Amino acid sequence: MTDLLHKTSLIFDLDGTLVDTAPDLVAALNRTIEPEGLAPVPLETVRHMVGHGARRLIVRAHEEQGFTLPHEALEPLTAKFIEIYGENIDRFSRPFEGVEPTLDLLARRGARLSVATNKPNALAVLLLERLALADRFDRIVGADAVPNKKPDPAHLRAAAGPDASNMIMVGDSSVDVEAARNAGAAAIVMSYGYTDTEPEKLGADRVLDRFDALPEAIESLL
Repeated sequence: MTDLLHKTSLIFDLDGTLVDTAPDLVAALNRTIEPEGLAPVPLETVRHMVGHGARRLIVRAHEEQGFTLPHEALEPLTAKFIEIYGENIDRFSRPFEGVEPTLDLLARRGARLSVATNKPNALAVLLLERLALADRFDRIVGADAVPNKKPDPAHLRAAAGPDASNMIMVGDSSVDVEAARNAGAAAIVMSYGYTDTEPEKLGADRVLDRFDALPEAIESLL
């Protein structure tokens, strides 16, 4: 497996793939929208809304309750959400089971690990640093660190680096699979993640229930 993984770039989504961030996201979302007259959004609902970034999360929270958010209100609410979330980013968020040892195993076998997330870059770095995961990645590339975020293939290429011989996207949503296809990369979906579509219907090359199943799945793809 060492030879197969040499210079292979494994690009990971963050929310719902590496880290269970939904508890902190829903807390920040509700503190943002409740003063606007909306009811609090349940945790499980947020798990199906994450993946397209903070703005889309706020818009969907309004749409779910029959509200149309005025365009001029979106930026102030997004800024408020990011501020609240950044202050409590690791209160409840934790890596999914098996993440740390599996990342270490893949790195020992020659893989190059990076993150491509639709989170703002500063928040992605902050969260991974707080959870002692940041040093495991060659690059952490957030949505505002590239001209166009996932599913734009340039986001994945920026995370992979210039000399990657193979790219495999590991994510949990349609955005991740589409980004992989646009970049000519293979796609692996984690079934426990955040998606409003059944994982098996996302069109990935592999669907896994456990993070520690990644090495075998990657070997089969290579």
